[in-house]
Amino acid sequence: MRAETETQASLIRRIIKIWWPLAASWLLMAIELPAISAIMARLANPEINLAAYGGIVLPLALLIESPILMLLAASTTLSKDWSSYQKIRKYMLGAGLALKLLHIAIAFTPLYYVVVQGILGAPAEIVEPGRLGLMIMLPWSWSIAYRRFNQGVLIRFGRSRVIGIGTVVRLSTEIVVLTVGFLNGTLPGIAVGAAAVAAGVLSEACFIGWRVQPVLREKLRHAPAVEHALTARSFMAFYIPLVMTSLLSLLIEPLGSAALSRMPNALESLAVWPVIHGLLFMLQSPGIALNEVVVTFLDRPGAARPLRAFATILIVTTTMLLAAIALTPLSQLWFSRVTALPSNLVEIARTGLWLVLPMPAMAALQSWFQGTLLHSRHTRGITESVVIYLVTVGGLLVAGVALGQFTGLFVALFAFCAGTVLQTGWLWLRSLPSVRQNLRSLSPNPRE
Repeated sequence: MRAETETQASLIRRIIKIWWPLAASWLLMAIELPAISAIMARLANPEINLAAYGGIVLPLALLIESPILMLLAASTTLSKDWSSYQKIRKYMLGAGLALKLLHIAIAFTPLYYVVVQGILGAPAEIVEPGRLGLMIMLPWSWSIAYRRFNQGVLIRFGRSRVIGIGTVVRLSTEIVVLTVGFLNGTLPGIAVGAAAVAAGVLSEACFIGWRVQPVLREKLRHAPAVEHALTARSFMAFYIPLVMTSLLSLLIEPLGSAALSRMPNALESLAVWPVIHGLLFMLQSPGIALNEVVVTFLDRPGAARPLRAFATILIVTTTMLLAAIALTPLSQLWFSRVTALPSNLVEIARTGLWLVLPMPAMAALQSWFQGTLLHSRHTRGITESVVIYLVTVGGLLVAGVALGQFTGLFVALFAFCAGTVLQTGWLWLRSLPSVRQNLRSLSPNPRE
């Protein structure tokens, strides 16, 4: 019994060793949005620039990148030998190029007005600032495709600490650009924010590309071939449900923007939206980081119980932290001092926090259930959960627009939270057989 207890403790230490650099990386990425919002809020026309960034640039950029967003999970799961790596790399290069061309078509042609004015229905005052920001964000999709693909290789071969360093490189680059833009004082806030993000993702992609080379030479090229070779067909069978998952998940971002633009207090809601999202992302980041850890560690016999225990710790801790912020003057401090929201927007933001209290817990739960499904390669359940999420959020947003009586921000936050809770419930149901099987697995060898 003592040997088994020591082994469980050893596994938890290994889990933390892999998890904390990923969590630090996600947390540093989460700091990005509050930092950008804080600078934009201190430059001219803060409501317009924040609304353009949160209502146009960010939703469209995220939607464009959706086909390559899950490359991190795919690469972590499948990059076990050189042949598999090459097949995934081929997809990454093709998809990255296609998405860059799509970005150009939307940002630099009249298609932009069709999307932003015709579909999103954005307020007139944010249309042109949004276009400028989207133009500057051109390096976004390819840089993320390259970075996430190679980050998966680093995680697979135990180099997750490099990912945290890469995020420091990204954030440092962004801080430099934001500082220069702030000191200049004449540039539009949207240009400063978008330039910071574009420079940050490009610098991080270059850094990760450099640091992955020794792993490719010394580890991956010499890794034994997997028993069942990865084919283009088997890769697409694995990855297409993930693409649909990310596409459907991120489709709700522009849909949310379109709904906010059609509900009461549209400009105020669009301005506060990225600020709330930034704080929430920071608190969700520890749970989000668990996903790749679950995928990696479920290969080890007996790892399921320590993973579940660690997920529980994350759920309790992050939920209590958000509750403490919402209940105390910390929310006033964050929204008025740190992110520098105009005074008329602070109370709206503080009220909105109460509608998303379950969200940090849902992030950790989703990583546990989704990581289990990824490990078992039953990715269809992930796609199904996102369909449930999309239908729930879409339905509530449509109802909010039809009623036209409630502040758009509150309707959107409630809709996103309700959709996330139902999505998590479906992931739990679909992953239950795999979870039970993993929990019944034999204890690991104490000598490992």
